[in-house]
Amino acid sequence: MKKIALLLFFAIAFHTVSAQSKKKQVLLLGTFHFENPGLDVAKINSFNVMSDKSQKELENITNKIKKFGPDKIFVEWNYQKQDKLDKFYAKNTDSLLHKRADEIVQVALRSAKKLGHKKLYGIDYNNTDFPYDSLVKGMTTANQFDLIKKNEETMKSYEKDQNEKIAKYSLTELLVDINSKESNVDNVSWYLETAIKGGKTDNFVGAFLVSEWYRRNLYMYALIQKLTESKDDKIMVLLGAGHTAMIRDFFKHNSDFEIVELPTVLK
Repeated sequence: MKKIALLLFFAIAFHTVSAQSKKKQVLLLGTFHFENPGLDVAKINSFNVMSDKSQKELENITNKIKKFGPDKIFVEWNYQKQDKLDKFYAKNTDSLLHKRADEIVQVALRSAKKLGHKKLYGIDYNNTDFPYDSLVKGMTTANQFDLIKKNEETMKSYEKDQNEKIAKYSLTELLVDINSKESNVDNVSWYLETAIKGGKTDNFVGAFLVSEWYRRNLYMYALIQKLTESKDDKIMVLLGAGHTAMIRDFFKHNSDFEIVELPTVLK
């Protein structure tokens, strides 16, 4: 009897430890701007997500997300304006889906409604600076002509690559490509290989720009951590691909979470 009791004790203890160590799953879904405002440094062409073909794809994508079953969906919306997001979410869904092309409506809201969620969670932090003009000026003042050339070539190459893909890829193919390992590396490398070098030795305009970009993403990551409750087993984070690429690195160092890749969800 003692042996049986001991085995039962270890079985319960093992189950408890396993339950405590179970990792939360996070789907990082990086996107391009479905309604492209043209504000990014790189000028990328628009993609029509309102076409019949894209709408059918969005139905399939969001059905797959529903099957994945995130308990919360986080979006690129100013966290200080959560009340406006709540009112936005409460509007007639069918009307929004036919009027608004942006990714928050077409992916996040559509998925959340299918899941029966009561709300979306805004996590964007906007009180940071992105002094790109000052960066270019700092490079010029420092006579960093090779760096200026590299910067221009990188931007042109990125624009050309993305615009070619937009012209021939389906929406699903675009999203899978944007969330690939190669694209994630590209989205981070410009900051750490090019931008950070900008300015004379006593001018850290480049490092400041990079630090501000990191700060914005770190604050968003912090909000994800704060808003994810112990009862949440799965979450989804829908942000611009430049954000998810960096936040992905943060999650890699968090033993409480495991990243679920988009192709795994869409298969």
